[in-house]
Amino acid sequence: MGYYEFKESDALEFARASGIQTKQRGDELQFLYCPYCNGGKNKDKYSFSINLISGQFKCLRSSCSVSGNMLTLAAEFSWFSLGSDVEAYYQTGKRQKFRKFRRMEPLKPKPAAITYLEGRKITAATAEKYQITVQSKHENILVFPFLDEKGSLQFVKYRKTDFNPAVDKGKEWCEANCKPILFGMYQCNLDNKTLVITEGQLDSLSVAESGIENAVSVPNGKNAFTWVPYCWDWLQNFDTLIVFGDCEKGRITLLDDMQRRFRGVVKAVRQQDYKGCKDANEILKKYGRDAVRKAVEQAETLPMQQVKELADVKAVDLFSLPKIPTGIESLDKVLSGGIYLGQTVILTGKRGEGKSTLGSQILANALNTENTVFAYSGELPDYFFKRWIDFQIAGKHNVIDRTGESGTVSYFIPKEKTNKISEWYRGRAYLFDNQSLEDDEPEDLIEVIEKAIQQYGIQLVLLDNLMTALDVGMGVDLYRAQSKFVDKLVKMAKRQQVAVVLVVHPRKNSFGNDDNDSVSGSADITNKVDVVMTYKRDKDLPENERLLTVSKNRLTGKLAVDGKAIHLYFDEASKRIGDDTAVFTVPYGWEEDTGGFISIEQLEQMEIPF
Repeated sequence: MGYYEFKESDALEFARASGIQTKQRGDELQFLYCPYCNGGKNKDKYSFSINLISGQFKCLRSSCSVSGNMLTLAAEFSWFSLGSDVEAYYQTGKRQKFRKFRRMEPLKPKPAAITYLEGRKITAATAEKYQITVQSKHENILVFPFLDEKGSLQFVKYRKTDFNPAVDKGKEWCEANCKPILFGMYQCNLDNKTLVITEGQLDSLSVAESGIENAVSVPNGKNAFTWVPYCWDWLQNFDTLIVFGDCEKGRITLLDDMQRRFRGVVKAVRQQDYKGCKDANEILKKYGRDAVRKAVEQAETLPMQQVKELADVKAVDLFSLPKIPTGIESLDKVLSGGIYLGQTVILTGKRGEGKSTLGSQILANALNTENTVFAYSGELPDYFFKRWIDFQIAGKHNVIDRTGESGTVSYFIPKEKTNKISEWYRGRAYLFDNQSLEDDEPEDLIEVIEKAIQQYGIQLVLLDNLMTALDVGMGVDLYRAQSKFVDKLVKMAKRQQVAVVLVVHPRKNSFGNDDNDSVSGSADITNKVDVVMTYKRDKDLPENERLLTVSKNRLTGKLAVDGKAIHLYFDEASKRIGDDTAVFTVPYGWEEDTGGFISIEQLEQMEIPF
């Protein structure tokens, strides 16, 4: 008895047992058709694959989109087995381990629930459709079951119907460790391509009460968009998303984030159609179903405002703006706290002097400060990039050196620690997959990055490097292509409010003293970005020491050049870079993380909590 560890032979055995034709592309074992959906109506080919490194599988068809690992396949296909001695396994799915509830029968609303909802002008028929009830022993606590598109319970929210702020801690709360999804998914008709999204459950019920077919609400309020990754594929069924948030101080909640994440498909209920009310339920109570329905039907696509009065621009404290610390104290001082969201940074330096290492160090620190990150590595294979950042995440105290017969020293991290680090990455670190696309199906890199930002809530993007990101042919004006790419990148960073670090090679022949002029490419790419940094060795310094200059800093104008260049230290074992050698052994968050191996008991289905 023991833990299950994926073996490539298990994936090959599944392919043999299935009888489905396969082909290998990179690390992916692709199947002629998906064993779950059989390619759908169009008989799509090679949408299903198993990763031969992780054992994770997925189907790329949006109407199927199954995913899991080898134990999932063993549980769902009777003709495939991993052996009876497998009792527990290494979780290769998303980082978060969610509760699984036993399949429940459709709920019948209890009288107390109907009475309360009728007081909010929501009928018993609507309550029954959405299976609203109250707790058995507490009829003053309303229960909202969140069912996914297949009718499985994923999330539970409660509301106190007699809330007293002087006595009660909160009006609403949720079951712990539940998958955050949209309320009302199961009740939606996917043939109708319009979906209304509200802030609260009573509001989505009010929209449904008005005769609107598809109405859902977010699980945790206006500022928590944790549901997006888990509902992203399902939302692709809709052509129009109508935001019916709360009207607060002349602004509609949810709207800004929805417009940013789902560009081109978002409409919003007009402010005048709120009729002075806060939300859909208040409109229903005061003005009836027709008013709610007309508000939805008259929703408009809001134009991006390109002109505004200067007087309307809100004054802000520069230092209070959101930013991502680099983890290098002296650099953060120059940058006034770190890289601000919306900024694009060029990081340059001679080949082999470590600019890519500094880029991944900034990425590693962003991870350690609980930011979600995305990396594009055009020169390194994915496994090599991961190996490099693994060392930085591990720290010198977790790296073991080994001297070979020739006297050369190599470094490695014990497997149990790399496993823990990998699990720590789940849900917080993403990498552009250079092998994911067919040769004849190129996609715009910036478009892919922007979609990833929208779906996963990414805050820092590392692109290493500009030349590999361009992917241009011999007949293309290289300088113009560079300028166009950087221009698009800068606009995307500001539009999505993410920090971007772009690694750029220096000019082959640079004779000027200005670091900005030494950057490879057209003269104007450094003019487009917010910060320009150069990482370099100095022949007068020891082998483990480096210099970092900041030759452009648009936000504050503070620079670090010539005699004010930042003095840094590099550790070969951990690949870490810092102001002093003490940072080489600073523990990162994974060392306290409880992820990794979990027992099968933790995954057993839970009883319905109401």
